[in-house]
Amino acid sequence: MTDTTSGILIVDKPQGMSSAQLTGRIKKIPGIDKIGHSGTLDPMATGVMICGVNQATRIFPFFLDRPKKYAAVLRLGVETDTLDATGNIVATLPFDKISETMVRDACRRFEGEIDQIPPAYSALKHKGKPLYKYARQGAPVEKPARKVFISGIDVRTVHLPEVRIDVTCSSGTYIRTLCADIGKTLGCGAHLSALTRTECGGYSIRDALSLEDIASHRSLATLAGNLISMSDALPEIPLVVAGAGLAEKIKYGKPLSTADVMPGFDAAFPLLKLIDGNNRLLAVARRDESSDRYNYCCVFCNP
Repeated sequence: MTDTTSGILIVDKPQGMSSAQLTGRIKKIPGIDKIGHSGTLDPMATGVMICGVNQATRIFPFFLDRPKKYAAVLRLGVETDTLDATGNIVATLPFDKISETMVRDACRRFEGEIDQIPPAYSALKHKGKPLYKYARQGAPVEKPARKVFISGIDVRTVHLPEVRIDVTCSSGTYIRTLCADIGKTLGCGAHLSALTRTECGGYSIRDALSLEDIASHRSLATLAGNLISMSDALPEIPLVVAGAGLAEKIKYGKPLSTADVMPGFDAAFPLLKLIDGNNRLLAVARRDESSDRYNYCCVFCNP
């Protein structure tokens, strides 16, 4: 039978709670020995967080390159030190000459690959210390700009000073920085006033459970029905059902040739999920382009 002690939870993070506080609440459920998340949300933000229970934390690296979607509200005319509504106001500027056309044109300028400077108030580290700690001490550290990709910015409504936008972007994109940069382009300043992550890692807000629903469970056994199994959690990665011989090789970490993994196939996939007959994930393997073999990314112990 399928392993019900490990899996993925899609959670709708409530406002006013840090990502660490959210996972801390879930970890209190008996039977959960380890939990993590695949992408931080600021305390003021709500929406999709992918949480891994027990062994499922090990598949997080495979979520990192997948796009994310956000519903954001930017407020024109006000700049803050944190670039969002939680910060102190550092400037107020007139926005009465800003038109909807100007807003839409400014947003279009940020589509595609752009250079983005991470905010001084962020969890990124400098010399092992989060940037927000330097900023709170009055000594902000500016990290160099890095490449991010904005697939699209859909301007939903413009009711000045508020603009509602939907953003599809690469992992590592800061929406509050995007909002502040749009404000600079318009010449009136702006900050992020509300944010919801609507999609992450291929999962939608419609798939998410409330923290209250999750925390109401008194054991992992009763929560298990809400877990997405590790074998199902990454549907874009092809899977191979391992027979007894292949499963034995995986168990002892023996080298895998493409013939072992995909006998009779001429083509080989870059990544594969290897599962047993009970739909339990045994390993994730990556093809070695320089040789006729697959290398283990991670191997799982199943009960």
